[in-house]
Amino acid sequence: MHRYEYKVIPAPGKGLKAKGLKSPEARFAYALETAMNELGAEGWTYLRADILPSEERQGLTSSHTVYRPLLVFQRPLDPGASAPAPLPMEEADAPADEAQEETKKAPETSEIPTKADSEPEAKKPDTAEPPAAPDTSDPTETPRKSD
Repeated sequence: MHRYEYKVIPAPGKGLKAKGLKSPEARFAYALETAMNELGAEGWTYLRADILPSEERQGLTSSHTVYRPLLVFQRPLDPGASAPAPLPMEEADAPADEAQEETKKAPETSEIPTKADSEPEAKKPDTAEPPAAPDTSDPTETPRKSD
């Protein structure tokens, strides 16, 4: 399975001046080309361009959403660099041996009977009184005096 690392950079906001480039579109394309070639020389492969929202503060209490154009690049990781080095066999077995020793040292506990093992309980007759009717009086109402 291939493993990759990614690099995300902001897309250029303005074009770069170059000899022979007069239109804004050509200058912008040249700025993109320059950014892509610089990262390509470092081993990065262009993957895609995304426009993602970014919430930014505006003033003291408010915020607004700004959409940012981003360029995404990837390159494969070195197979040896990403995987941690395996432990030698002696070190790998040590924690298992310690766990076995501790279980040998642990005192034996008496067996605790479970509810299934115990005798079935006799059913108690249902002698509970039905719940009292809820109080429907208004707590804000003042009591009336009878004549």
